[in-house]
Amino acid sequence: MDRAQLAEFLRSRRARRTPREAGLPAGERRRTPGLRRQEVAQLAGMSVDYYIRLEQGRGPHPSRQVLNALARALMLSQDERAHLFHLAGQAVEQPGAAGRRGGHVPASILHLIHFLEEVPAFVLDAKYDFLAWNPLASAVMQGLDGAGPEQPNAIRWVFGAPDLADHLADEEKSRFARAAVADLRAAAGRYPGDTGIRALVAEMLALSPEFAALWDRHEVEVRREQRKVIHHPLVGAIDATCQVLPVPDRDDLRLVIYTTEPGSPSHQALRELRHLTVR
Repeated sequence: MDRAQLAEFLRSRRARRTPREAGLPAGERRRTPGLRRQEVAQLAGMSVDYYIRLEQGRGPHPSRQVLNALARALMLSQDERAHLFHLAGQAVEQPGAAGRRGGHVPASILHLIHFLEEVPAFVLDAKYDFLAWNPLASAVMQGLDGAGPEQPNAIRWVFGAPDLADHLADEEKSRFARAAVADLRAAAGRYPGDTGIRALVAEMLALSPEFAALWDRHEVEVRREQRKVIHHPLVGAIDATCQVLPVPDRDDLRLVIYTTEPGSPSHQALRELRHLTVR
């Protein structure tokens, strides 16, 4: 159980809920946004003192019943509820909830991504390391094959980019950065003993104020489907849907595929890029 992180997460979620959302009267003007501690305790059916101790990082180990009550009171999403359970050291009803990351990509998945010749496909782990990719993915991302001795990592690429400020100022372009940080925080809760994830978070907190600002928001969301527009110097804009598929029996691995509308300019751009770069 990570009492400090659990306390921070509860405080952050409480601050984001209004009395109206919780079905409570707004009452007099409030000095700070969000619910009061006594209101969360009331909604969860527990004593105010018990809840205060949880928020102060000195409470007892909460039971599953208490965690479920808090998830309902704070109106947590499915991903946020799973994160709450991970922080409290409770198992979640999903494979790999309390395990550790591995690093082995099944041979069947390696074969699959190389058979997918007309779409970029790659495998990410929970830390956002690129573990495997096909030639078209390398052409789209420009640099996977020449990433150097260090394992290429999407978080480092995004927050180490020289044009990061411009990237984050654009609503659509910044969506990936926000989603990746929220997903990484979910992974940190899912794999609390993973030294690789902890080292990456510590590195990015030290190097990137932009990452630190997003990390401090305590947003939690497992990454799934997302639209992405890629501006490639050879073929122009590629409007793709980023499909994120969990690898069976490997909860820490995701197969990512960029798909385009058949017959669209983006589809033709991918075909042209493959013709130009893939041998």
